[in-house]
Amino acid sequence: MPHGLDNYENTNRLFDQGADAVGLDEDLRRLLKTPFREVRVEVPVRMSSGRIEVFLGYRVQHSGARGPMKGGLRYHPEVDLDEVRSLAALMTWKTALLDLPYGGAKGGITCDPLQMTEEELERMTRRFTARIGLAWGLHRDIPAPDLNTDARVMAWIMDEYSQHFGYTPGIVTGKPLALGGSPGREAATGRGVSIATREAARDLGIELKGARVAIQGFGQVGSHAARLLHGMGACIVAVSDLSGGLFAGDGLPFPDLYEHARERRAIQGFGRGESISNADLLTLDCDILIPAALGGAITEENARQVRASMIVEAANSPVTTIADAILAERGIPVVPDILANAGGVTVSYFEWVQNIQALTWEEEEVNARLERMMTRAYRSVVERMRSHDLSMRTAAFALAIERVAETETLRGGF
Repeated sequence: MPHGLDNYENTNRLFDQGADAVGLDEDLRRLLKTPFREVRVEVPVRMSSGRIEVFLGYRVQHSGARGPMKGGLRYHPEVDLDEVRSLAALMTWKTALLDLPYGGAKGGITCDPLQMTEEELERMTRRFTARIGLAWGLHRDIPAPDLNTDARVMAWIMDEYSQHFGYTPGIVTGKPLALGGSPGREAATGRGVSIATREAARDLGIELKGARVAIQGFGQVGSHAARLLHGMGACIVAVSDLSGGLFAGDGLPFPDLYEHARERRAIQGFGRGESISNADLLTLDCDILIPAALGGAITEENARQVRASMIVEAANSPVTTIADAILAERGIPVVPDILANAGGVTVSYFEWVQNIQALTWEEEEVNARLERMMTRAYRSVVERMRSHDLSMRTAAFALAIERVAETETLRGGF
């Protein structure tokens, strides 16, 4: 973050804006900002070379006031306590905004999964689960996939946890279907992004059919969002991933690109479109910009060069608070992450419910329920935004903070 503003400070600044909007008193501010529990564990792993590598693992449980804590587990070289603490807080506000019976948590391991074998990743995941599993539970804290983790990793966690505590499929969400995963979970975050984009475009007078869309990050979230928006008639003019970016002013040949990326797990080698960098993609002339990669993509340094008519935050915290103020000054609306990318945790909630009841819903039912919950949350944010003359982000935080504050007050005990 620029000017020494770290991830957690950035999140707390957004919290304070929402808290100001609802007139939250100082005692509740202090209570709602303070994480419930923070855990750090050392994770020793025997590598394929024979040497032992010790990784650092984290789990921050921010709030359990509204229900079990929920949040992803990420594997990345830049994972640290500050980042995990920030993301855990965002999960609290995200679950409250969607009115899910959850609190917020987040976890991660500082590692480079791209440089590890599958066997090393499995050993690391199982050792981490064994060391931190006491802090998890079906009604305490439920992990899910996040950056560089997937259904395969969730399967390892579920198996390791079950060996220690008994068969518990609901201990994680985002699992393979054969282990109790939910239909529709893989595409859920991207589907939620597409719903939020559609609703916001309609309100802003942007015709989605033919709208030029640029997406930074073409992983599970970005690719599914692109696929669904393309199905709504949008023109995908640019995408990017770790291997670089592609641009075509009249639209990329999307079905071919999507299949190429699914097969190769990268857009590299597609052979069509003009090569651009991830940084260049953010400043393209387009109707809708969707940052779906890492946080801190749009900063004070590049916010004035953004030429999109609207931004939809598919990643967590892709726009810094300083950049947010610049974009607002320039009249560029931002659909905030705690609303736009909430489809994943919403369908994770559906998966958890299905596991507890030992049943499975059809994918059509899952998608229909997600549609209802995303549109309801979006409309409640827009109503608050218009009635109180707030930005969409501040309105979203205000609604979420009100709900958590009410629950904390009713429960008492402090």
